[in-house]
Formats: sequence, structure tokens, C-alpha cells
Amino acid sequence: MATQHQLLSAFDNLLEPSRFKDYGPNGLQVEGKAQVARIVSGVTASRALIEAAIEAGADAIFVHHGLFWRGQDGRVTGWMKQRLALLLAHDVNLFAYHLPLDAHPGLGNNAQLGLRLGLEATGRFGEQELGFLGERGDGAAFADGEGLGAHLQQVLGRPIVHVAGKARPIRTLAWCTGGAQGYFEAAIAAGADAFITGEISEPQAHYARECGVDYFACGHHATERYGAPAVAAHVAAQCGIEHRFIDIDNPA
Repeated sequence: MATQHQLLSAFDNLLEPSRFKDYGPNGLQVEGKAQVARIVSGVTASRALIEAAIEAGADAIFVHHGLFWRGQDGRVTGWMKQRLALLLAHDVNLFAYHLPLDAHPGLGNNAQLGLRLGLEATGRFGEQELGFLGERGDGAAFADGEGLGAHLQQVLGRPIVHVAGKARPIRTLAWCTGGAQGYFEAAIAAGADAFITGEISEPQAHYARECGVDYFACGHHATERYGAPAVAAHVAAQCGIEHRFIDIDNPA
């Protein structure tokens, strides 16, 4: 058993949310029972995840995408009512960390994605230094943009969008998980040969062709499903409680 307060302190000490200017509150978003024996991690606090966590007997849920975001009008209706009603009825704590979970150097979304892709991080770039710069490690078998695209599809298990730059070896890579298409220009300025993220908007296709830098959009969910279980498993082991990751599929 661990207390709710012990879990919150462990997450805060590890992820240091006070360092970030974020789009919503990091930490304990919904208060549940004081004692926690089992925690479930997932990407998004969707109703499907909440229901699965309750079925698994969770006392707490840890996610990357929580319930509350800047700009919401604050009304508890529709989907918000349904999710909150489940959490409150079953006395389940909800912990959510957004940018701090992206940025953690070892357990965060970017670090864990790089690990799975066989990339070696060498630096940071972009606003709040959320983006990672690096190079191909020994375990990553690709040389050019086409090879990198095939590697991404194999590792992530889903189709990707690839906008080719100029034909050249891929040496310097930049990556930032989720909806980080706005980081592409900073990646170009940092000297990247290729940029990996979750999504693409209309301007990035033109930047890729005009600047000669390969762009890979691999799915918001697909690139951000590794940080939450890594952090939750680490804290669960530290606090002596059970952990389970539940992946709710999302095509986006």
C-alpha cells in the first residue's frame, strides 16, 4: 500500500512539473481513495480506460492526457460528466502529467520512443527543450528516409505519413512525440536530416520539400504510449504497489 500523497510526491519529484508552462494542471486531477494498492497507466483518461481500470481493480490511474485543459468552459456535461462520474463513484484517483512526461530524460515519451527506435539522444531543441536530437544507434537498421520510414512502421506497427526531403543519408534525427508539428522549423534550424513526430499539418509538407528534411508523422497515440507505463512502473516499484498498463487503441 501507498498513500495518495506518497504517489503524488513521487510523481512530482520525478517529473518536476513546476519547470513547465503547460496547457493544463499536472498532478492529481481527481481525488480518490487515500490508500492505493494498484495503479493503472494509459495514454488518455478516456471513458474506455477508466472503465478498464475499474474492472482491473485500480485505486489510481496515471495518464499523459488528463481531463482538464486550458480553454475549457468548465461545464460538467456529456463526456466529462460520464468520466468524472465513474472516477468519483469508484473513488479512483486520476494523476495526469503532460509536458513533464514528454520531457523526462529517461522515462518520458521522447526518451522511450527513441529507445524503441534505436536512437541515441545527443541534445535537445525547441520550446522548453521538449524535442530530442540524436543519431542512429547500432540497433537501428536504416540509412536513408525510405529505410527510416520502413523502420518506423515496423516498430510502431502502423502506417505512417512520410514527406520526403532530399535524397541523402539520415545522420542527425530530431523527434518530439504527439502533436509537435510546430517544432519542425526548430528541428530544421538544429540541423536535423529527419524529423519524427505524431501529426502533420498543411505547412510542414512544404517545409520538408523546400528545406530537404524528411518528415514522419507516426500517430499521436502511437508515439506517446511508452512514457506513461515507464513512469508509472518506476513509481509503483518505488512505492511497493501493483502496476498495469492498459493500451486503449486510437488510430489518431
